[in-house]
Amino acid sequence: MKVNWKFLVAIVGSVFIYGRSSASAELTATSWDQWRPLVGEWQAAGKGSPGEGAGGFSFAFDLQNKVLVRKSHTDYPPAEGRPAFSHDDLMVVYADEAAHTFRADYFDNEGHVIRYTASFTPDGRTLTFVSDPAPSQPSFRLTYVKNPDDTLGIKFEIAPPNTPDKFKMYVEGSAHKR
Repeated sequence: MKVNWKFLVAIVGSVFIYGRSSASAELTATSWDQWRPLVGEWQAAGKGSPGEGAGGFSFAFDLQNKVLVRKSHTDYPPAEGRPAFSHDDLMVVYADEAAHTFRADYFDNEGHVIRYTASFTPDGRTLTFVSDPAPSQPSFRLTYVKNPDDTLGIKFEIAPPNTPDKFKMYVEGSAHKR
């Protein structure tokens, strides 16, 4: 009898996953509670170095609440002789239990990959992603601020290589839930 190894591996994997206790589907020791207000679909508009743009983004838990995935799409109309273009990105946020912090990996359609450490202010209103230092590379900071009217203020800043604390605004805008 010929064994279909792919089928066998799929069955064994399913049994293993199904057989784990329900506790494994719960959130990790690093609390995701502060992230919950971000979950959902957001409509956004902003301006900055690339021009004025509009689009949206979403935050959704995935992998049995082990990661938070942000997907973003922004359209920029033609301006000052530049053709229209779109920007798409994906960011995966995860708990780094060993470091007792949240980390994020960012990817976009322009080929950028940014590794971030994420943190909230003590009042939970501001979430900041700061890129890991890399020699001879710019530094990046992405900030979300929860406003009293339930909108989000958003700012993306860049610091030149070798001056990681000299951030300058690249894009800023605001968003509201759809």
